[in-house]
Amino acid sequence: MEENLSNEDQMHGSMFVLLRRYVENTHDFSTWIKLLEAAGIAHGHYQMQEVYPTKEMFAIVNKASELTGITEYEMLENYGEFLVSDLLLVYNRYINPSWRTYDMLLNTEAAMHAAVKREDNRANPPMLLVTKKGSKQLIVDYHSRRKMAGVAVGIIRGIAGYFHEKDIVEVTLLTPADKERVQIKVDFLGDV
Repeated sequence: MEENLSNEDQMHGSMFVLLRRYVENTHDFSTWIKLLEAAGIAHGHYQMQEVYPTKEMFAIVNKASELTGITEYEMLENYGEFLVSDLLLVYNRYINPSWRTYDMLLNTEAAMHAAVKREDNRANPPMLLVTKKGSKQLIVDYHSRRKMAGVAVGIIRGIAGYFHEKDIVEVTLLTPADKERVQIKVDFLGDV
């Protein structure tokens, strides 16, 4: 039975372009080509301002996991961490210069995800509900049918690294990572 492409979940091209950069950065260009071939993806070139079937992202990640021996979850987490510097560069104008990791996480949905959607209404980042649990803890409630919480965990760690706060930020999954709704606890062990 032929799939109806209009109902198929689509992901913004920037995620694929950055996945390619991640693969080329951790391996090389030929690895990217091998992954596309192994995943059965013929077009091979992703554009920043297009959308592509989400299943292609999963196929590439699956083949990368097979090639490297790293679990798909770890691959997504590493990729999420890698994304941060590019994402913060692209969306810098939506970031308050006084923000650090704590404030970035509190404002991701309102500032960053809203900006992504404003710039391209086809973009559909996961929904994040961030709740303060005192002055040194946040609970990030990740909602996405794509079940890519590993990327969210990696982004949290990447943000902490970007602000040179990796040594004071502890990220813990409170629920299994392979669900549509995942809770992530972020503890701040130092001053925020």
